[in-house]
Amino acid sequence: MDITGLDAALSTVSAYDIGSSTSPVTLQEDIGVAMLGKSLDMTQALGAGMVQMMENSVTPYLGSNIDLYI
Repeated sequence: MDITGLDAALSTVSAYDIGSSTSPVTLQEDIGVAMLGKSLDMTQALGAGMVQMMENSVTPYLGSNIDLYI
């Protein structure tokens, strides 16, 4: 997730047209909630990967041997 331009984007949002039906504050909150949701999804995916790596480390011998028959 690229958040380097987040400050610039939020300042652009604060300059949002006041005449629209959506207020700039509501729009900023919606963007913040969406970014938090993406961050939580990414954290859950990384956590699931970490759990799988830890499960695999319990049986380190698994996959280390190859049986060949000729």
